[in-house]
Amino acid sequence: MKIEMLGAHNTETDKARLPSLLVDDVVALDAGGLTSSLSLDRQRQIKAVLLTHHHFDHCKDLIMLGANDSVPPSTIDVYGLRDTLEVVYLYLLDGKMYRDYTQWPSAEHPRLTLKPVALFQPLFVDNLEVVPLPVSHSVPAVGYLVKAGNGKSVFYTGDTGPGLAGCWERIAPDLLVIEVTGLNRVQEDMDRLGHMTPGLLVQELVEFRRARGYLPRVIVSHLPVAYEDEMREEIAAAGKQIEMEVEVGYEGLTIDL
Repeated sequence: MKIEMLGAHNTETDKARLPSLLVDDVVALDAGGLTSSLSLDRQRQIKAVLLTHHHFDHCKDLIMLGANDSVPPSTIDVYGLRDTLEVVYLYLLDGKMYRDYTQWPSAEHPRLTLKPVALFQPLFVDNLEVVPLPVSHSVPAVGYLVKAGNGKSVFYTGDTGPGLAGCWERIAPDLLVIEVTGLNRVQEDMDRLGHMTPGLLVQELVEFRRARGYLPRVIVSHLPVAYEDEMREEIAAAGKQIEMEVEVGYEGLTIDL
């Protein structure tokens, strides 16, 4: 399984893109930095987009993905919680800001189809098995366990705050891609808003190790551009606390599992 980190930040600059992972060239996890990272030919390989929640930084490139028409026309499935898809359609895809690509070029052959997921129920895209698991955020949200045919798996949290013990009881991934949005000095605010700090991450990884008896490779995403240097220092210190390296994700990072 090949995993590419297309976007690793929570704001956008000339060097930083919004959250998106690409798995085996065909499945995107979130669509914040999706089209801005890929050539047209690579966009045309995408078969599905899995949205973790409806916040704009995780779904903004859906419109451009629809606009980059393929020849012949192909349909990309967009998965998410029913609540997520309702908000994304109502405020992004319904045709008021731009064309409604769930109906274009025709209702019979649209560029995008919206498909609700059910918690804990596997779905299959290409050779990948995907299981949505609930995470704690300020709006309804899920993380996705993605498992390849070789048995290797990655768990992508999307945006989440602490309280992942229910996930840890169900999964044993080889790779964990988890957000860390705020510095330790604003930990109380991040906890309330459903985001991680390095200190909160340590607590979650300690709980993971207690529940599963090991720790997977851990890569942090959703970094704040304005405080990235300070964040890197706090993440390095967090790794020392649990006696393992916690890696900082970046645009263009590729992992083979």
